[in-house]
Amino acid sequence: MRAAVQGRAHAWTTTTTTPPGAMRGQALVLVAALLLQLLLLAAAGGAGAAATERKAHNYEDALRKSLLYFEAQRSGRLPHNQRVAWRDHSGLTDGLEQGVDLVGGYYDAGDHVKFGLPMAFTVTMLSWSMIEYGDDVEAAGELGHALEAIKWGTDYFIKAHTKPNELWAEVGDGDTDHYCWQRPEDMTTSRQAYKVDRERPGSDVAGETAAAMAAASIVFRKSNPHYASLLLHHAQQLFEFADKYRGKYDSSIAEVKSYYASVSGYKDELLWAALWLHRATGKAHYLDYVVDNADCFGGTGWAITEFSWDVKYAGVQILAARLLLRGEHEERHRSTLEQYRAKAEHYVCGCLGRNADGGADANVERSPGGMLYVRQWNNMQYVTNAAFLLAAYADYLGDDADGAVSCAGGETAGAGEVAALARAQVDYVLGTNPRGISYLVGYGAKYPNRVHHRAASIVPYKHSKEFIGCTQGFDHWFGRRSSNPNVLVGAIVGGPDRRDRFRDNRENYMQTEACTYNTAPMVGMFAKLNRMARQEREQEEVAAPARSTAADV
Repeated sequence: MRAAVQGRAHAWTTTTTTPPGAMRGQALVLVAALLLQLLLLAAAGGAGAAATERKAHNYEDALRKSLLYFEAQRSGRLPHNQRVAWRDHSGLTDGLEQGVDLVGGYYDAGDHVKFGLPMAFTVTMLSWSMIEYGDDVEAAGELGHALEAIKWGTDYFIKAHTKPNELWAEVGDGDTDHYCWQRPEDMTTSRQAYKVDRERPGSDVAGETAAAMAAASIVFRKSNPHYASLLLHHAQQLFEFADKYRGKYDSSIAEVKSYYASVSGYKDELLWAALWLHRATGKAHYLDYVVDNADCFGGTGWAITEFSWDVKYAGVQILAARLLLRGEHEERHRSTLEQYRAKAEHYVCGCLGRNADGGADANVERSPGGMLYVRQWNNMQYVTNAAFLLAAYADYLGDDADGAVSCAGGETAGAGEVAALARAQVDYVLGTNPRGISYLVGYGAKYPNRVHHRAASIVPYKHSKEFIGCTQGFDHWFGRRSSNPNVLVGAIVGGPDRRDRFRDNRENYMQTEACTYNTAPMVGMFAKLNRMARQEREQEEVAAPARSTAADV
């Protein structure tokens, strides 16, 4: 049985200037006014779809669980404070054959290859979560765990960046790995390591790793300034390497092409890295780079309706729009930043279903239950990333006097409506959906029990150290109808199809496999919504006596 993940690679399959990945159908968003003018999405979906009842969620519990998930995905020698007790040390010889220490980092999903591009994107999104909503994470008592989650990744990137123009981008081989169903502690598959350098460039993976380290340097600036400085040094070197020696990493590392091919190319990562370096350093030449290359790199040309580990354009456009909205630019940058903002708002309006112009692909399809739907393989990555981008952009709009989004064809949307859609997507993930199932494993009364994940599906190594061979795992564990012996708490699985249908089966990897980049943006969302929910409760407590008094009059 082959546990393939090829579908993760196909994040962008169009080569036209029509928004790639967008689906047909428009959605009607029913917005209810709540206390303190908080707009919440009560229901969403296609024409004739029944509204899904919204219920209160424990966002603080979801936040705690989401951070726990990253400990389950750790590779390397686990620390004494490891909370996921069913995991043990693994990958302790990674890099040994190449004479470099590549122990550590994260497994991206249910297998055991360490893929550099999605790992770096995971760390970038964890860091962005902390940059925007770190105070909310700290208020929930999860600051330490969040910093550990980021540092586990950045410590590995420091090791992997062995020379200014050299980055180790993959450990393990996807083909041999997917023919085995083993615990990471029992791995017998190849741990071959692959790198990019001047002769074999990889601007996309080097650029994303630069972005991750630059964003993380902002996070650690107060708590660990020396570490932050080290991260920034590596980020600047990696960006220079990525820009000077340009090329797609999947052309240099053929082994990655079937799994995490860079379909969008590397130009979005170069813009993305430059924007994060500008935010980390404040140096004008990074913003000059983003402005000067806006057209030729597609930053102001691509109108996008998805955001993922591969396609960064929507994130680039929203970060650039933030500079415009907050006045963090020089006048000579304004006209180009306005073009970036127009494309950012195309993304936002596409999620809202408000782009009246641009054809059938100008808006994102909705499931009957209101879920944003991009494609069948691991659709939840697009949902969680969209939720984060929408929430962040709504916050940025709060600094703008107009506070509204302009959509293609003349429609507009307020910041409150944008924020409401973001919250509705998070609530869908947590169980406000037609099936009443939480796609965050371990949260709520009903969640996936047969996650496509080797370590979770086999008896813990600490309980049974008897070696489990490559095919033995398939024979004894993969095909079992019972629930996994280990709950992969905090994982967000691939999720339902366009009709809200979901089959909880280990073999159904398109829906039941979880990835680190599904959960990473939700760390920020859960923290933000936990603060908002607390404020709503406090306001309700204040308002209740007043209503009672009025009723007695």
